[in-house]
Amino acid sequence: MYRRIKSAADIKTTGRLSSAVAIFLSEKTTRLPAEYKQLDQQLGGVLSGYIKRDEFNGRVGDVAVLYPESGAERLFVVGLGKVDVMNGNQLRIASKALYRAVDSANVSKLMVFGIDSMKGSLKPAEFGEAVGDGMGIASFEFLEFKGAVSGSEKKNAALKSLVVSMEKGCRGGLDRAIAMNDGVSTARRLAATPPNVANVPYIERYCRSTAKKLGLKCTVINAAKAKQLGMGGLLAVGAGSESKPAIIALEWKGSDAKADPILLVGKSITFDTGGYSLKPDGGKGMKYDKCGGMTVIGIMEAVANLKLKQRVVGLIAAAENMIDSEAYRVDDIIKFTNGVTCEVTNTDAEGRLVLADALAYGTKTYKPKSVIDMATLTGGVVVALGSYCAGVFATDDKIMASMQKASQKTGEKIWRLPLWDEHRKQMSGTHADLVNSANREAHPIQGAAFLSHFVGKDAPKLMPKMPWMHIDIAGVASFDSDTALYPKGPSGWGVRLVTEYLANN
Repeated sequence: MYRRIKSAADIKTTGRLSSAVAIFLSEKTTRLPAEYKQLDQQLGGVLSGYIKRDEFNGRVGDVAVLYPESGAERLFVVGLGKVDVMNGNQLRIASKALYRAVDSANVSKLMVFGIDSMKGSLKPAEFGEAVGDGMGIASFEFLEFKGAVSGSEKKNAALKSLVVSMEKGCRGGLDRAIAMNDGVSTARRLAATPPNVANVPYIERYCRSTAKKLGLKCTVINAAKAKQLGMGGLLAVGAGSESKPAIIALEWKGSDAKADPILLVGKSITFDTGGYSLKPDGGKGMKYDKCGGMTVIGIMEAVANLKLKQRVVGLIAAAENMIDSEAYRVDDIIKFTNGVTCEVTNTDAEGRLVLADALAYGTKTYKPKSVIDMATLTGGVVVALGSYCAGVFATDDKIMASMQKASQKTGEKIWRLPLWDEHRKQMSGTHADLVNSANREAHPIQGAAFLSHFVGKDAPKLMPKMPWMHIDIAGVASFDSDTALYPKGPSGWGVRLVTEYLANN
């Protein structure tokens, strides 16, 4: 793998070629776009000759490596799929395949052509960004814990950069993708880090270090301060762990440090046993229950890299849900920082408890103009929507429309689910204001209905008036097997989506 991807100056089909050239072509291409005929001439006609052969099909992600007699040492011909359904995700999948082929060939400089193969479906900057997205996703490696059997020396090998040149108008999009991918890779790396390492203090140290590097402000509400603030939800969930809970705040001042910010809140359960409502497998894979918070960290890194004008505050609500004599129990009644009380009916519905305190504190302290929270919150959303998109709940049509636009741009799909007063009433408790888990009805909606009691000062009694979106990423934060775009493991899903939203709001 390469140390990183870098962009270089624009290229022309008539200009001097580097040793490695790539071109994207759609399925069933029988004639080269006119714009690439001069390129083909430089390559000795190898490209026009290849598309006439039976081997060429242009299916998404198919890569053929040709060896021209002139112009370049290697030519990578990459399939884009059917032209009538051309979109950014096809290009991302194709670019992932290209990256792997280039990496195998140990290429250091690459010229990329293909904007005219998109038939106008993407602008040049969008083309460059989608290529950068796909390459960035493919470039992720997590080797920190590979040992002698796997060849641990690989992670210490000197890595070089891949320098990518593209056609006119594409470079800005490529640079944007590179900046965002730093945040995506951070979210994936932190998510993959095991719970015996990535506990609450580890995440706190990472945030402090990153804040210094990127010009963010980092503050921490530790367990003692949380107790003073009456954060009963956060403290209850973290009570059974030696690693005490905390809320970590990262702030980007933007162009106006006094402007009302957009508030991001992420669930960060560093490991989830389920508590006394014990998970049947002991919590295998529950290191990924911190993905909401790790995504927020990744977003804040991307925001700083891109130097967005918008002021942004990110809160990471971090705790470990363990079992011991101090752990919280079913039937406990806890009180949150905004005065709402809750009867615990399921200790494995813990994420909403830490988010509740973070949302109530964040909306009161920062007075944001809008709020977005992200969490691997419910298995119900996976049952409802599968692993193809995130479920979203929004109290404001404008925030929904803007996020949908960002979704279409980034290819990170979302689907809006209802949130009504009837759902809020479903969460009513008998001996406390609320229960944290009701019956099985409307299961994916219960988490959002619960959280709606903590967004803004009116929330305990009324549906939040503050523009708010809850994004349940349980189905997309990690994958159990390879997908067309993502390999098995954490995806960093949501960093590109929300950063795109922030850039336009």
